[in-house]
Amino acid sequence: MPRQLPPRIGLFVNRTRELIELTHAMEASRLISVSGLGGVGKTQLVPQWIAALERDPFPDGHLYADLTDGRRDGSVDVAAVLRDFLLALGEDNDRLPSTLNGLSREFRSVTAGLRLLVVVDNVQHAPEVRPLVPGGGHLLVLSRRRLPSLEIDGATCVTVDPLDEQAGVELIRHWRHTAAPEAAAHLSRLCGGSPLALRAAGRQLLERSHVPLEDVVRDLGGDSDWLRGGDDEESTWGVFDRVLSGFPDHTRALYLLLGSLPGTTFTATAARAAGAERFDEALADLLATHLAVAHRPTAGQEPDRFRLHDVVRAHARAHAESAVPEERRTAALRQLVAHYVEFTTHADRLVLGGRQRLQPAPSGNTPFADSAEALAWLDAERANLLELLRTAAAHDWHDPVWQLCESLWALYHSRKYYTDWIESHRLGVTAAQWAPRPDVEIRLRNQLARAHMDLDEDGEAHAELDRAEELFGLVAEAWLHGVIWETRGLLSLKQGDAETAVDLFTRALRANKGDRHGVAVQSYNLAQALVAAGRPRRAVDLLDSVLAGTPEDDAMRMRIGIVLGRAHQALGAYERAVEVAIDAAVRAHGRKQYAKLNQALVLTAELADQVSDSPLRQACLDKLAELGSVAGGAAPDGPQP
Repeated sequence: MPRQLPPRIGLFVNRTRELIELTHAMEASRLISVSGLGGVGKTQLVPQWIAALERDPFPDGHLYADLTDGRRDGSVDVAAVLRDFLLALGEDNDRLPSTLNGLSREFRSVTAGLRLLVVVDNVQHAPEVRPLVPGGGHLLVLSRRRLPSLEIDGATCVTVDPLDEQAGVELIRHWRHTAAPEAAAHLSRLCGGSPLALRAAGRQLLERSHVPLEDVVRDLGGDSDWLRGGDDEESTWGVFDRVLSGFPDHTRALYLLLGSLPGTTFTATAARAAGAERFDEALADLLATHLAVAHRPTAGQEPDRFRLHDVVRAHARAHAESAVPEERRTAALRQLVAHYVEFTTHADRLVLGGRQRLQPAPSGNTPFADSAEALAWLDAERANLLELLRTAAAHDWHDPVWQLCESLWALYHSRKYYTDWIESHRLGVTAAQWAPRPDVEIRLRNQLARAHMDLDEDGEAHAELDRAEELFGLVAEAWLHGVIWETRGLLSLKQGDAETAVDLFTRALRANKGDRHGVAVQSYNLAQALVAAGRPRRAVDLLDSVLAGTPEDDAMRMRIGIVLGRAHQALGAYERAVEVAIDAAVRAHGRKQYAKLNQALVLTAELADQVSDSPLRQACLDKLAELGSVAGGAAPDGPQP
C-alpha cells in the first residue's frame, strides 16, 4: 500500500484547532480544502494529523502529489498525476488509458470502495483537482488561497493561520531553554508566524549557543523592517537573508547555484556536474536549516533527491540573479545541460537497446545498473528535463535540445506523459530546423506523430508524417524513411486497413536492411498486419526466419512469440502455437513486462481451450488472476472459467 505523505518532523506545536477541524471535516465531506500562506505548515499538518489519530482511517493507503513538480507555464498535467497515482496503486502502465478522462475514470474504478487518502499540494485552481477525486476515501487539497469553487462542490474548508506569538516562543525556548521571554517573543514576531522562518532562525540559535539571544535577534533584524507588506514570500525573506549570510562560502555558493538552475529537484550528481564544491557539507547546512528537504524519501533508504521549499527557491533565484554574474550562471547551466544529455543518452540505450540513433554514443560507463533503474531515473527527472529543455531552447543551444528529445523517447514511449511529450518534441523540431538537421527533424516529427496517434489525433499524426516526408530528399539514411512508413503502417492497422499496413511495413522492412534490430521490429509489425490480412502462413515464415538471427536475450523474441502464436493459431497449428505462446509468457515474466505477459497468457488460455487442455487453461487463468494482483487491479480481460 502506498504511504506517500511527507515524513513528520519531530517538533510540532500550536495546531490543536486545525487538527480538530481536519477530523470534523473528514466526517463531514469526502473533499477537504486546506488553505494558508506559503511556509505556514500546511504540508506538515497532514502527517501530524494522521499520527495524532487513534488509528489511521485510511488503511488502503496515502497518495501525495505536489503540483509544483509538474506545473508548466501556470498549468498542470493532471493526466500525469493520475498516471503516477495508478502506478503507485500497482496498475500496469501499458494498460492505462491515454486520455485525462479515461485516466480519471480508471482512477475512480480502481479506488472504488477503498479507504484511501489523496493529498494534492500547491493547488492553484479547482479544475486541477476535480479529476483526482477517488472512487473511495477522501481528497485533501492544500492551497495558498481559498478555492471557492471547491466549496461549491461541497468541500469542507480548513484555514491554517500563522503560528501565534506564544507558539513561536515555545519553539524558540525548545532550542534555547534559557531564552528570556521578551527576546523570544521578539524573535517570534520577527518570523511572522512562519514555521519555515522560525526553523531557519532556530538554526542560528543552535549554532550560536554561546551568543545571547538578544544579540541573535538584533543580527536577524531587530527593527522588523524586513516584514514588507505581509506577502507570504517577502515576510520570510529577511530571515533567509540573514541565515544565508551566516553560511560558510561553500554553502552560500551551493544555494546560489541552485537558484541559478532550472528544475524543482536536485541530486548530488547534478549539482556537482554544474560546479558545486563540498556538496555534502553544503547540503547538510541547507537541510539543517530546513531550506532544503528530502524529496519523496523511501522508507529505510537514504534520500538521494532534494528540493528547496518553493518560497526558498524563489528567494534563491532572486539572490542568484543579483549576486552571480550572468556568465557564471550560463557556464553552470551549460555544464548541467551536458550532464543531462549524457545521462539521458545512457538511459535511452539501456531502456530501448539497439535502435538506430542520430546522436553519438555517450562516453564512459553507464551510471545505471539496468534498464529498470534507467527508466526510473528518467521518470524522477521528468519535470527537470522539460524545464531544462525550455531553458536550453531559450539559449538557442540547438544540439543539446534535439539530443535530449531523441533520448526522451525511452521515457515517453514507456510512460505516456503526453503533455510533456508533445511540448518537448515541438521544442526539438524547432531546434532541428535551426541546427539545421533534417534527419533529426524527421525522427522527432515521427516521435511526435506517435503521441498524436496514441491520443486518437490521427489527423495531427498524419500531418507530422507529411512534413517529415517532405524532407526525404535531404537525407541519405534509408531507415529514416522506414520509421515514417512504420508509423503510417501502425495508423493503417489501427484503422482496420490491414492491406495498406502490409505494404507500408514491407517498405519499412526494406529500409532497415542490414540493421538487425530494425529488421526484427519491422518484421514483427509486418507479421501482425499479415495475420490481420488473413495471411498467417507468410507471417510464420517471416518470423521463423527473423528468430533464427535474434539473440536469446533480445526482448524482441518475447514480442515476436506472441504474434507467431497468433499466426499458428490462425493456421490451426495449436500445439506449436501453445509452445511459442508459453515461451513468450516466460520471457515476459522474466522481464516484468506485465502487459506482454497478459497478452501471452490470454493467447495460451485460448489455445488451451481449443485443444481441450483444461489444466493448462486453468493454470493460465490462475496466472492472469495473479497478474491482476501484481498490477494492483482486477485480472486482465481474457477467457472466463
